[in-house]
Amino acid sequence: MMIESGVRYHECFITNRRGIRLFACKWLPANNKIKALVFLCHGYGVECSVFMKGTAMRLAQSGFAVFGLDYAGHGKSEGLRCYIDKFSDIVDDCASYFKTIREQTEYKDKARFLLGESMGGAVALLIHRKQPNDWNGAVLVAPMVKIAEELKPSSITISILSKLSTIFPTWKIVPIRDIIETGFKDPLKRQEMRSNPYVYQEKPRLRSGLELLNASLDLEGRLTEVTMPFMVLHGEADVVTDIDISKSLHDAASSFDKTLKTYPGMWHSLLFGESEDNIELVMSDIVLWLNKRSPSAERSGSSSPTLFSQSHLSLISQHSKKDQKYSL
Repeated sequence: MMIESGVRYHECFITNRRGIRLFACKWLPANNKIKALVFLCHGYGVECSVFMKGTAMRLAQSGFAVFGLDYAGHGKSEGLRCYIDKFSDIVDDCASYFKTIREQTEYKDKARFLLGESMGGAVALLIHRKQPNDWNGAVLVAPMVKIAEELKPSSITISILSKLSTIFPTWKIVPIRDIIETGFKDPLKRQEMRSNPYVYQEKPRLRSGLELLNASLDLEGRLTEVTMPFMVLHGEADVVTDIDISKSLHDAASSFDKTLKTYPGMWHSLLFGESEDNIELVMSDIVLWLNKRSPSAERSGSSSPTLFSQSHLSLISQHSKKDQKYSL
């Protein structure tokens, strides 16, 4: 275990139910004073230990225990690079591993949150669907939850892709724009991304592309089933995921506590691809939101997590209407 800037870092490998070794990591406050747990759901083609290190460090320095898992075929985990045979496998792997963490004695009475970025936002929402009563909330950063109407393929196209994917599932033929070039505003951050050996930079495989499409369509049709508290953040200059998609999620979700935060001039990668000043702004909003929904230390010791902090209860009393947008 390493200690850096007041944070203890540890990594290991676990084996999922399909026999694939997955890379797992965690960042803990060095003083062991933990407010709540945050579970990272990374985006397509990236990973946790390098790409999401800055996010995890900032959260751990703010008193949160942070846990990450590289999906099969991603980052340091085993599996064919960026091949997604079933999107549900990613959800199941994360849900299962995160549950083992939450059930550990030192964590079982802590509030727990999901933090999903881009494709990871879809993963987080599907974990919530699978475990609807297990989460205090989620932070969703430019989430992949819906396809803009002008980009949505026809049913005929989807049928053709489905048939082709059964014959050539691993083909790298899905056309896609250069996400590093269009999603990361800071040129230095683009260089970092391109030099990261764990970042996938080729075209998506046919099956992977189809699974991403189907996951988006599934979420789009069931946004009203989102009931947990959540904060969705989006750069107003994002050309990778449409900001209107985040607005649709906020408007359609049944959650009584939902926050939409947008950032003028910022691109897709709010947590890595912006200037350090912009990242600090976004992270301060995230930490403030988490703090308001993390039960105070004196409530620890109960057999199950307390759903609401005192400040969260105050929010509820102040904003009783179901679809009220909460401000920071």
